[in-house]
Amino acid sequence: MKSTLLGFSLALLSSFSHAEQAEPAIKGFGYYYDVPNHAEISEQTVFKVAFDVADAAEKGAQNNNMNSLARFINMHIAHGVKPENIQLALVVHGGASVDVLENSFYKQRFASDNKNQQLISQLLAHNTVVYVCGQSATHMKVKQQQLIPGVQMALSAMTAHAQLQQQGYTLNPF
Repeated sequence: MKSTLLGFSLALLSSFSHAEQAEPAIKGFGYYYDVPNHAEISEQTVFKVAFDVADAAEKGAQNNNMNSLARFINMHIAHGVKPENIQLALVVHGGASVDVLENSFYKQRFASDNKNQQLISQLLAHNTVVYVCGQSATHMKVKQQQLIPGVQMALSAMTAHAQLQQQGYTLNPF
């Protein structure tokens, strides 16, 4: 009886803590868990973080590695970091190069909608730059005019990362 009551209480409390989360900046993406008693994050913290995505999503599916940027934005804003203090970069290469195709071009190629377009568009609107490796894009037959609006073609992923590091971005290892 006690264990049943304890389980019910924990489930009830967990639903309340989830319900109290702020409206996410990136809607429909970037879900995160609330972590009570986490190490403090100063209100003055400025994040400049680059993410690297090489693995393509399953055709017609969302690229979960790209979703990590939405999670980063949503959880940090919810925990007091100012949106203008979160500057992210996404460097896409390899098979993932097709995941930044504008929906009509993606649909022509894969007969399915690009589930990443809405996510990428929201990231671009929230202080994120997105680069696709020109070497990978050329290999994958992805042309600049076929990209989601706002996605930039870099000479290479190596070039994009080198330039981002010179601008003070750290590389997220996940």
